[in-house]
Amino acid sequence: MTTLTDEAVRPATHAKVRILATADRLFYTEGVHTVGVDRIISESKVTKATFYKYYRSKDALIVVYLQGRDRRARELLAELERRFDTPEQRLRGVVAEISAQVIREGFHGCPFINAAAQFTDPTHPVRQAVAAHRDWYGRSVEDLFRGMGHARPGDASDDFFLARDGAFAGANLGDPIGAHTALIRAVQRVLDESSD
Repeated sequence: MTTLTDEAVRPATHAKVRILATADRLFYTEGVHTVGVDRIISESKVTKATFYKYYRSKDALIVVYLQGRDRRARELLAELERRFDTPEQRLRGVVAEISAQVIREGFHGCPFINAAAQFTDPTHPVRQAVAAHRDWYGRSVEDLFRGMGHARPGDASDDFFLARDGAFAGANLGDPIGAHTALIRAVQRVLDESSD
């Protein structure tokens, strides 16, 4: 049983968690290069020493931010796998989630594409985190198309990602409804190929 004394001693949220939550919000809404360490420290209500205790640099924090976003995507696919019986239902679930994201208030595009645009060196840890996410995601979508019996699951996955990335960019540039409907049409065309 938690006592009043325990609650008074334990911080509401651990500093490391607060830093990451603050960074996640600011990096996504304003961009990873735009937001400085001092602002993250201030809004997290931690000291500079505490920040550097948990994150040795801003770039290290950006990598952890992207790994957190990657983990959420993996959890979503795992949830869709539990919820739906067939690969097509799971893929449609992915498309439904993307569609919901692009029309959601506060949508600012794909966090991975946004971060990659700000780091040009493919060997940089941020770009490696982006690549790891996209490699996993691409393999997962290709497996869904393969499970549907698509004749060219790799090509279908490539087409899916072109449509997905385009929807994220189009919605971020100001036409979320157009992006949503174009995504649905494009994915349906790829799905129709699997029944040809």
